[in-house]
Amino acid sequence: MKYRIPIKRCKVITYIGTPQIETNRLLLEKFVLSDAQKVFDHWISDERVTDNRVSAAHTDVSQTVERVAGIVSQYEKEDFCYWAVKLKDSGELIGEIDLYDFDEATGNCEVSYSLGYRWWNQGYGTEALRAVIEFGFRHMNLHKVAAAHNTDNPASGRIMSKVGMVQEGIVRDMIRNSKGQYKDCAIYGILEGEYFSKGDGF
Repeated sequence: MKYRIPIKRCKVITYIGTPQIETNRLLLEKFVLSDAQKVFDHWISDERVTDNRVSAAHTDVSQTVERVAGIVSQYEKEDFCYWAVKLKDSGELIGEIDLYDFDEATGNCEVSYSLGYRWWNQGYGTEALRAVIEFGFRHMNLHKVAAAHNTDNPASGRIMSKVGMVQEGIVRDMIRNSKGQYKDCAIYGILEGEYFSKGDGF
C-alpha cells in the first residue's frame, strides 16, 4: 500500500522592497543621497546614539556619504527593507529602521533602528517600529520579528515591549562596540500569531 505523505512547506516570505509607509506622525521611505548630511548631523556622529551600535560614530561626513550611497545602491533588491524615518509635518529626517537577516527556512527576521537624540522619548521609535512590524506580518508573510538591545539601554527595550515584543532572554557579551566594550543584550521577539491575536491596538 502506498501512502501520500503531505509535505510541510516552509513559510514563504513575500519580498516587496522598501515601500513608503505612513503613520500618524511619520513617513518611512527610501534614503536618497542628499540625506547624508542630516544622517551625519542628526545621529551617526553622536556618541549618545552610536554607543548603542556596533559601528563607531562617524567623524567626517564623507563616511556617511559612503554609507548612504551603499544603502541607496541596494534598493533595487526586493529583499532589502531599509527606511529613512521622517517627520510627516516637516519632512525632517530623524532616524532609520530596517528589517534584515531573513531566514527562508523559518520566515523569521530581525529589526533594528536608530533615532537622533533630539527625538528620543517622544514616541517616534515606538511608532516607527510598530509600523514596520505591521508591514512585515501583513505584507511580507513573516513568521517572527526579533530584535536586541544593550541591557544598559533599557529605553530601547521599553519601545520593543510597547509594540508587543516579548523578552526571550539575555545573551552575555553579545556584541563588542567600537570602543572595545562588550555588551550584554536582551533579546526580544514577536510571532505572527501573537501580532494578529493582539489586534491593531497593541
